[in-house]
Amino acid sequence: MAQVNVSINGRNYRMACDDGEEERLLALGRRFDECIQQLRGGFGEIGDQRLTVMAGVMMADRLNEAEATIKALQAEVAGLRDSRAAIATRADEVEASMAQKIDQVAERLEALANVLVPQSLS
Repeated sequence: MAQVNVSINGRNYRMACDDGEEERLLALGRRFDECIQQLRGGFGEIGDQRLTVMAGVMMADRLNEAEATIKALQAEVAGLRDSRAAIATRADEVEASMAQKIDQVAERLEALANVLVPQSLS
């Protein structure tokens, strides 16, 4: 198991992670620290604990919005899959109908050809 030092709000925290996940954990730490710095810029010095809690709530809000967006997109994808299936079914029906009509036209043409061209000539 790997360990990294994550810097948040000017303090280093030693954290463990799975091997190969070091960069991801560092990036997450940087992102969380950016939230804290953004809040600090807007509110000034309001206390480390309060800043950290506010940043946590801010990240939770972003996560909530992302989850809502994902849910809406999943519903849209499901609807598109249903539409695609319905269109494919309809295309199969149209293809079968057209094939049947072509067969009927071919039969009529053969019948007409037999009437117009006597069997002895063919």
